[in-house]
Amino acid sequence: MPTNQDANSEYINGMFALLKDNIEKSIAHLSQAIEIDPDHTLAYISRGAAFFRSERLEEAIADFDRAIELKPVLARSYHLRGLAKERQGNDVEAIADFEKAIELDSEYGAAYYSRATLHTKMGNEDLAVDDIQMVTYLTNKNIETFANENNVWRSQHMRLESLTAGEMGR
Repeated sequence: MPTNQDANSEYINGMFALLKDNIEKSIAHLSQAIEIDPDHTLAYISRGAAFFRSERLEEAIADFDRAIELKPVLARSYHLRGLAKERQGNDVEAIADFEKAIELDSEYGAAYYSRATLHTKMGNEDLAVDDIQMVTYLTNKNIETFANENNVWRSQHMRLESLTAGEMGR
């Protein structure tokens, strides 16, 4: 009997294949993960992304739909489904998905960027400007957070070095 560990192993293999651009192998592993564990939300999201990359948009949307059904609080599922719908030419539904992703995660910069791009395409430049300003704000915030975390790490590392040097000098 396959276990959840087997499903996770297939999921990991599917992700490695996706990173290596071996889309069909990725889809096969992720499908196996889903067969073992039909509630493996991340496997649906990832297989949907693989389907999207291979232009299998209906299958991608079906996987994103299932992921949303399983875990409706994941902004990424809405964002990716919105990208697939946009690629299909369904701009109104794509915007709705980007908005839902942003509603669920107000700091999800990729969803703001996707919505800005689509607003520009649709001729809604004023709305696009607002979204680009938010992307800029979030980017700067992330850079600042990274810099602060790096400084904390560096100061702790230097403190440890000085303690170690003092101990070694005895």
